[in-house]
Amino acid sequence: MTFDPFGDFDTKGYLRNRFADKLPEVVKLKEHDTFRRHLGDALAALAARPSLNYRDVLDTHRRLFTDYYPSAGQDRAVILPDQAVGKAGRYDLFAHPLDCQRAVEHGLILGQQIATMRQKPGEVIGLLAFGHPFLEGNGRVLMVVHSDLSRRAGMHIEWEKVEKEPYIAALTMELEGPGAGRLDTFLAPFVRDGAKQPAQTATLMARNPGLGRSSASKPGTSDDSSPTPRQSGPSP
Repeated sequence: MTFDPFGDFDTKGYLRNRFADKLPEVVKLKEHDTFRRHLGDALAALAARPSLNYRDVLDTHRRLFTDYYPSAGQDRAVILPDQAVGKAGRYDLFAHPLDCQRAVEHGLILGQQIATMRQKPGEVIGLLAFGHPFLEGNGRVLMVVHSDLSRRAGMHIEWEKVEKEPYIAALTMELEGPGAGRLDTFLAPFVRDGAKQPAQTATLMARNPGLGRSSASKPGTSDDSSPTPRQSGPSP
């Protein structure tokens, strides 16, 4: 079933993209192309910031995807405030739209504490993923932001060696049991000392097998979820 939260897929295409594209392979190809084209600029912009806040996350999404999605840079609280998104029928894995900023900000606060970031990089990215601020591109945007947090902590993660399916499984376990260390354990073999500069990170990240065209999932399956909308009020 196609992810169609606006109810206008037939006339405006997947998530109202600029070309009204509907075919899954076309959508994913263009998503990946714009992501790779702007990845270096997005990383450089983050590196130029003295510290990171929620606006930087929104700006990263805009830089990476505005060529394809007119709504890029706007979070769910703006474009779909009355619908929660879930995975496999569960609506407790991601924050409600009105709470996504708070969740991401909490992850940013922990991620900018050097000791915490070095010890718990999985917990940090789990918090960012719980916020799930966008309808598409969450995994890629948050990986970019997380890479800059790693740089600030004097470390890096070899994302180019991380396989998509095991990572998604570990991330799902982290979302089901936040703070239990499951994603920290999974990422541990890929964590290395030493910061990478933005250009290096962009080159290496583009090699990530989960971002390749051959492994692209169809629209409606975001980087770290299979989102389905549901009418909902704010979470407690």
